[in-house]
Amino acid sequence: MQRLIECVPNFSEGGDLAVIQAITDRIETVDGVKLLDVDPGKATNRTVVTFVGEPEAVIEAAVRGVQKAAELIDMSKHSGEHPRFGATDVCPLVPVAGVTMEETVEYARRLAKRLGEELGITVFCYENAALSEARRNLAVVRKGEYEALPERLADPAWKPDFGPAEFNPRSGATAVGARDFLIAYNVNLNTTSSRRANAIAFDVREKGRIKRKGDPVTGEIARDESGEPLWTPGSLQCVKGIGWYIEEYGICQISMNLTNIAVTPVHVAFDECAKRADARGVRVTGSEVVGMLPLQSMLDAGRYFLRKQKRSTGVSEAELVKIAVKSLGMDDLKPFVPEEKIIEYCLAAESAEAKLVDRTLTGFVEETASESAAPGGGSVAAAVGAFGAALATMVANLSSHKRGWDERWEEFSDWADKGKACHEELTRLVDLDTDAFNAILSAFRLPQGTAAEKHARDEAVQAATKRAIEIPFRVMEVALASMEVVRAMAEIGQPSSISDAGVGALCSRSAVIGAYLNVQINCGDLADEAAVDDFLTRGAAIVENAEKLEAETLELVRRGIQEGG
Repeated sequence: MQRLIECVPNFSEGGDLAVIQAITDRIETVDGVKLLDVDPGKATNRTVVTFVGEPEAVIEAAVRGVQKAAELIDMSKHSGEHPRFGATDVCPLVPVAGVTMEETVEYARRLAKRLGEELGITVFCYENAALSEARRNLAVVRKGEYEALPERLADPAWKPDFGPAEFNPRSGATAVGARDFLIAYNVNLNTTSSRRANAIAFDVREKGRIKRKGDPVTGEIARDESGEPLWTPGSLQCVKGIGWYIEEYGICQISMNLTNIAVTPVHVAFDECAKRADARGVRVTGSEVVGMLPLQSMLDAGRYFLRKQKRSTGVSEAELVKIAVKSLGMDDLKPFVPEEKIIEYCLAAESAEAKLVDRTLTGFVEETASESAAPGGGSVAAAVGAFGAALATMVANLSSHKRGWDERWEEFSDWADKGKACHEELTRLVDLDTDAFNAILSAFRLPQGTAAEKHARDEAVQAATKRAIEIPFRVMEVALASMEVVRAMAEIGQPSSISDAGVGALCSRSAVIGAYLNVQINCGDLADEAAVDDFLTRGAAIVENAEKLEAETLELVRRGIQEGG
């Protein structure tokens, strides 16, 4: 999975578009970073910028953006309705894909350290990145705003986490944090009554509604001992929401911010809104995401709705996305274009890098047959293994829908999920094997005129060689794992597909042995003898297991064909 984090810096300029453009232009100078959104506000005199990419690239882009903001924005002349204390007021990092919150916290602190040491920015860490519990809340960190900074920085208790403790009247201070991904999500209703939409929003949002005595609408507000109103919480955690009427569409919506999609994902929010709306005589007709969302949210939604139908979830990524779009009614108001709304797809659409797996089958075969040294046996072994795992997944999916086996759908769905994970990883390894080979060639081309250059070249060659062993070795491991699914489908899958399981076993075993040949030949160029022994010993054991599983599977297949005949 691609490792992605999002950065959402808020710059204290909302009116001068030239300044905003200069900052975002600077951010976009970093390769691998995609600018997703620029949202200036004149009244707040603040611009929220959103960009995404691999962690290291995002950190670099954030440093460049903050540096440009410090050059162009003078906080001594700033005013606006929104709380602020710096030219770059806040700069949170958000995990999107393949990165944990714990890792994001470390990236945020690394960013904060660079801002302090390289740019001389006064930095406080907040939310999940806070170095002390007292600084977790942004409102506490920013208390008194820019105007209070001279006095606060003179207080030893408010020594910055990074950067100088001296007040800089031009750049002020910056808060760097790590927070969960937030999705702005609207659910469409078949009503024009904003009062009813609000009632549903109050039913579901975490804050809920004010508690009243007697009549829940007109009754006296219930209060605690200090006179503060009491609240009845809503049904969904980490959800903020209101109901409103949208003139453009002529309908009402429940407008929500899902502040932690690990707690309340999109599909859970949608179904809960549908349930609460139905109880009030209102029907949900669809929904929309404002901005973009991670691919995982769509995949989770697709699996959720398939499971509700008691159908196998071991289907393609494209099918899961399609099921999610239809089930959530995301094309109710306007077409849902995955390449524009799903972050990973948006990034992939901009990449000009050609992949072997994106070619037609004929194109892949012809490229393999050409005079170029890659793709070669390693990529083909991975591709053959992917076909073997795909056949096992197919048998599992067909078995889950077999008439009379309805009560076994979940059993076969679990097998299909395992097979799908194998064929997806093997498909990725097709290109990674070719990349590893090309990396060796690139390492050999490095200069070696001086002793230092020769040493660096030798180290690069050895690192690339080890990588060229690790990739086919991983092919072996995954292909072997897929054989467990193949064998299970030969034994318990629908009888009419048993020959497909047999072909899958042959493909998977061939992938293991073919990849091992690549491991062996590349081990001849690796100087680390201990690593070579480890690769060859473990590789031989994988081959032995694969041959054993192949023999068992083919015996099941032969027996099944004879019994069927």
